[in-house]
Amino acid sequence: MLKVIIVDDEPLALDVLETYISQMPQLELMKRCSNALEANDALKTYDVDLMFLDIQMPQLTGVDFVKTLQNPPMVIFTTAYPNYAIQGFDLNALDYLLKPISIDRFMKAVNKAIEQKELSNHDHSPAVATANNEGLDFFFVKADKKLVKVNFEDIIYIEGLKDYVIIRLNHGRVITLQTMKSLEDRLPKNRFKRIHRSYIVALDKIMAIEGNMVEVQEKDRPKLLPIGKNYRDELLDLIEKNRL
Repeated sequence: MLKVIIVDDEPLALDVLETYISQMPQLELMKRCSNALEANDALKTYDVDLMFLDIQMPQLTGVDFVKTLQNPPMVIFTTAYPNYAIQGFDLNALDYLLKPISIDRFMKAVNKAIEQKELSNHDHSPAVATANNEGLDFFFVKADKKLVKVNFEDIIYIEGLKDYVIIRLNHGRVITLQTMKSLEDRLPKNRFKRIHRSYIVALDKIMAIEGNMVEVQEKDRPKLLPIGKNYRDELLDLIEKNRL
């Protein structure tokens, strides 16, 4: 069960979240907070796993509040303004929900939080990739207590979740205990590009770039990945070189 706090200066928004939380037995609401100061006290009082945090609040915004925390819980931002999504991803937020929040979108975000919590509780031994992939078109990582072969051509993108990475493939996914940096160092730079602190994308899987988002095709639907501000210029320079 995930211990949750909700933070929003609008009572109606808090009511909606509380109603949704009450319908999910995997969640336990610990505290309703109307501002960042109340949330800060709640984090000191309770062992919080997940925080639903509004971005636009008086005194201290949700974004600025997260920046003050040394060890924040998982954060799902809530906002009425879609342009704040990139800021949320830059802070390694788990997800962001656009108001008015639908129950199905809420459940999707919660399931992602549950998945990450299960990963952090799972007893994995460290993953080991091949020492150097020069001349090879695959590598091995440790997952589910075995070494799993991953072909470069099957990778769509790689998502970082704290100490774990999820390698999204054409035919599924591989979850391994690994840092994004160590994996990035082992991937051929002519085929893969870091676009965000939490994302590495296969260049041949990029379908489009619009604003601060990269579009890839995941299974039978498009998937949008954020471009971090520290990676944007280098990515656009690379795209420009391959532009007609």
